[in-house]
Amino acid sequence: MLKFVERILVWLRGETLKLVLLAGVLLLVWGTLSPVGTLVWWLSQSAETLGLSKNQNRKLLSVANSKPYSVGHRSTGVVKSTKIYCYIIYLLGVGDFSANQLTSGEEFFLQRLVELHPNCVVVDDVFPYSVQSKSLAGQGLLAPLWRAAKNADGWLSHADILIKIRNLWRFAISADERYGSIYNQGIADASVDRMNAAHSIPQSHKQPLKLILIGTSGGVQVALGAASYLDKWLNAQLVVVSVGGSFDGNTGFEAVDQMYHLQGRRDWVEDISRFLFASRWSLTVGSPFNQARRQGRYTVQVSGDHTHDGAEGYFGQAFVGTSKTTYVQLTLQKVNQLPIWSD
Repeated sequence: MLKFVERILVWLRGETLKLVLLAGVLLLVWGTLSPVGTLVWWLSQSAETLGLSKNQNRKLLSVANSKPYSVGHRSTGVVKSTKIYCYIIYLLGVGDFSANQLTSGEEFFLQRLVELHPNCVVVDDVFPYSVQSKSLAGQGLLAPLWRAAKNADGWLSHADILIKIRNLWRFAISADERYGSIYNQGIADASVDRMNAAHSIPQSHKQPLKLILIGTSGGVQVALGAASYLDKWLNAQLVVVSVGGSFDGNTGFEAVDQMYHLQGRRDWVEDISRFLFASRWSLTVGSPFNQARRQGRYTVQVSGDHTHDGAEGYFGQAFVGTSKTTYVQLTLQKVNQLPIWSD
């Protein structure tokens, strides 16, 4: 498999037209086959696991022997309060190989967030580009291809575009009216499972349960898709924080209590979805997105002079101008200032 992939990449070297043609073919093939895994997952589930049986509670809401708190199952050194009523689910962008592929900037962001809010736990091990939340290393026959693309270096380093194309199709499935409900339910199922693993979800609590879904890039679309099911399964206040995210204007807005979209001044990538999805145009006054905006449940805030990614992106660790503040610290400040942390 690796030799075959290497031969193709050698054939493409230095020939932009061939690369564009191959990308087009791959786009069409993946567009045709990408819903298959979602449908297979759906068919393998029972009515009980999907929560469709009458009087059937979600089985994941009462998991015993939960794991001690950690960020992504990595110890933070923070002594957590026993009064946990807040869960932060972090969903990463389309360029990632697995949920364990957090950058040092993302790790810093999540670490500081839970230090500032000790009644919250972080769930950062939900992979939003697999209905079963599996990393690309566990994707069967194509796993060697994804590993090769991830580990490529030199002139082959641009092979990671294959991962981005593959994950973009999962983004599209989440927004698709035909397959989106199945895919998003799978992500919601995995989210509740990981929440319980981080800290058992309280069965009864005086303090209202708070669920904060923070996403970047295509992770925001998946967060909105999962929100519809999390709203049904959990008695919680649902907040979505988009950090330069991309999303349509139909999915999930009826379920979230509040959504905040942080936009960097130099981030042109997040603008694409605003023009791509008609449901986000001001002319489509009846779309869930525009309804949420009129009701004050959707708010846009400028995060700073961020680009979409890289050293000067939302989780970048370069300094902002001549200041001693890094770009990720600026993002942290903006998120921490949102009116979502008060009791």
